[in-house]
Amino acid sequence: MVSFELDQLYGWITAFLWPFFRILSLMGTAPVLGDASIPLRVKVGFAAMVTVAIAPSLGPMPAVAPASYEGLWITLQQVLIGIALGLTMRIVFAAVQTAGEFIGLQMGLSFASFFDPATGANTAVLARIMNVVATLLFLALNGHLLMLAGVLRTFEVLPISAHAMNTDGFSVLFEWSSQVMTSGMLLALPLIIVLLTINLALGILNRTAQQLSVFAVGFPISLTTGLILLMVVLPQTSPFLTRLFDSGYAAMSRLTQALAGG
Repeated sequence: MVSFELDQLYGWITAFLWPFFRILSLMGTAPVLGDASIPLRVKVGFAAMVTVAIAPSLGPMPAVAPASYEGLWITLQQVLIGIALGLTMRIVFAAVQTAGEFIGLQMGLSFASFFDPATGANTAVLARIMNVVATLLFLALNGHLLMLAGVLRTFEVLPISAHAMNTDGFSVLFEWSSQVMTSGMLLALPLIIVLLTINLALGILNRTAQQLSVFAVGFPISLTTGLILLMVVLPQTSPFLTRLFDSGYAAMSRLTQALAGG
């Protein structure tokens, strides 16, 4: 006859439950894995599969009942850690979309937008195109696997425990969020410089030849030039995006060290 005690049952539950919450929270906010087009059941099933695979290697869990106040506090910490790690990589793709918004504004395509289920808001067409390019490159570089590997390493640096994590570590996430504007502007800068030069030339032309309708001539010129530049510049963005992805992985590592008090 097989028998087990209540403490053993709690140990089996916590060995799976708390790592599961951290991984599932990451998948709810991370790019690609947390995309709205992926069904919720698939996300939960994938997170459970990863948790079952890594749970035996995580070592002993705190001897705390999952339904106690202390157990709920540990659960809350795992959810916050997973969300913060997912948002760290989400900022990388937000920078790419911001670059698309800047380019679309200069090309006169800021009004060309549609509803994006991934963000739940209207998104410019160019921002969506650049996001797709970044996603394909991310998958080609096995970025989703590197992101999962980075999360699994957090269990070594920031193990599951009843001790409170260092809340000052979230300042790393706030500091990293500045890359949305910085990296987005750097990515869009080549096209912005050329398009601003064209707009400046059209403005001078309007002052010298006032009978010429700049609105009728300027929009086709800006649009055509922007599309040609996109054909030239977009294939050359892979080194910049690769460095941006690497910076995102490094930011995840810094965030984990800061939350652990390192």
